[in-house]
Amino acid sequence: MPSFSRILLGLFCLLVAVLLLAPTLVVIPMSFNGNKSLAFPPVGFSWQWYENFFRNPDWTTSFSNSLVIALIVAVVATVIGTLAAFGITRAAARVGGLLRALLITPMVVPGVVLAIGIYAVYLDAHLVGTVTGFVLAHTMLAIPFVLIAVQASLEVFDRRLETAAASLGAGRLTVFRTVTLPLILPGILSGALFAFITSFDEIIVALFITSPYLKTLPVQIYTSITRDADPTVAAVGTLLFFATSLIIIAGLLFGMHRGRT
Repeated sequence: MPSFSRILLGLFCLLVAVLLLAPTLVVIPMSFNGNKSLAFPPVGFSWQWYENFFRNPDWTTSFSNSLVIALIVAVVATVIGTLAAFGITRAAARVGGLLRALLITPMVVPGVVLAIGIYAVYLDAHLVGTVTGFVLAHTMLAIPFVLIAVQASLEVFDRRLETAAASLGAGRLTVFRTVTLPLILPGILSGALFAFITSFDEIIVALFITSPYLKTLPVQIYTSITRDADPTVAAVGTLLFFATSLIIIAGLLFGMHRGRT
């Protein structure tokens, strides 16, 4: 029989989970509203807002733009962040600490300040409203997340395994590919996922460097809220919620499978 304290703690955790999920779950019924308004509880039932998302070129184009940019950012930021994590981990303590503080600066500086600075630079470089501009800006914002995730894996990594492999005749590349990479792979994958989400969900910098010819999904959502405020926004939120949930579940299953093996 569980103790009273455990039951109380479980109820408290359940309450916190409900409070965290409630705002997200409210969006789901709103996406089926029969009226052209973001209202809860919804009036009627309709699939038209999902149809509008898939048929309206403004929504489909902005979604594809965000997806392409986020995929590129995930790859670039993961490579740079992983190399940076290796450099910081293998450097002297004071130098590594200083480099780490510099690299995570984008997480500390207010987003508006970064957006203004990026916009000022992009005006002279003619990068406003370009895929290259979005990739560079979002990569800068995503690198700190990759750095933290990979460095956490390296901190618990036993470097004696690399020494043992090298003593058996393996070269540095072989040691990295067969020993180091498999052991820190969960951290790299976590960093890549965070980099993708950071880029896909970024709105502050995107509002400054967007153009009528290139909009990301968060910018389109903001535009729709300020202009139409129809339930298409709720439909998009619902689709993203289920997509994110599937990714998280897949990651948990992968981790469980990896732990068993």
